[in-house]
Amino acid sequence: MTENNLQVLIEGFDPSKVQVENEINNDWKKVYGAYQNNSILQASMTGIETLLDKPCAVVTLGNVRGFIPLEFTGAANLRQLRAMTGQSVAFKVLNYDREAEVFSGSRMAALEQMASITLKKIDVDDEIIAVVRSVSPSLVRADIGGIEVKLPLEEIKYGWIDDLTEEVKQGDHLKVKVLEIDKEEKKVVVSAKATQENPWLRSIGRYSSGNEYVGTVSGVREYGVFVNLEAGVDSLARHLKFQNVKRGDRVLVRVLETDAKKEQIRTRITRVL
Repeated sequence: MTENNLQVLIEGFDPSKVQVENEINNDWKKVYGAYQNNSILQASMTGIETLLDKPCAVVTLGNVRGFIPLEFTGAANLRQLRAMTGQSVAFKVLNYDREAEVFSGSRMAALEQMASITLKKIDVDDEIIAVVRSVSPSLVRADIGGIEVKLPLEEIKYGWIDDLTEEVKQGDHLKVKVLEIDKEEKKVVVSAKATQENPWLRSIGRYSSGNEYVGTVSGVREYGVFVNLEAGVDSLARHLKFQNVKRGDRVLVRVLETDAKKEQIRTRITRVL
């Protein structure tokens, strides 16, 4: 008699309970394998708990929970640790307690191993993927394989960006170009903008002095108004004397000056549409 037929003869048999047990065993096999082979795992950081008076990141690998003490997470403080919650983090298994159904790990050990591999593989001018870890209005922090890279606002794309948090989100995958590598310091400089076609090369001749064009206000600063004319091309206009404009307004601008080398167009708003 087959196993499936035997199960029918067991009163109260619930196949889902067997499935969960099998899944738990498979999850523990991953933990054992990573510990024995000194390999790297990735799992979601699902919380923060205090153990022995120290905050620890809680990672959930399927049905198994693990703890990464603060000093092994790479976070400098509790605020930075909180910012990592909900993200997938890499770690190496330090030890485990099968009876207590938990393991402990180190993200720092994983990042160190990943960084050494990354530095051997990448070269200047390579185009690679960077995964966004955090975003502020003017800076993106991303990971390229155990190495944190910083992308300032001006290296994200062509054109004016008013607020990076509206353009890039945590977890986004950005294609970036490697500009510099310092293997001793384990520092890498990258740019997403460098992977993109420069729109100024094909558009600068379209906008000549004295002519007027419709655009959209892409940003307002104390020194002027940025007006988007086409994808990646923004002009800088003076403020209006008797009227304020806001981002998203459609306007008509007169071109005052173009500078192909500096990739700049200066305009004056002649009408708010």
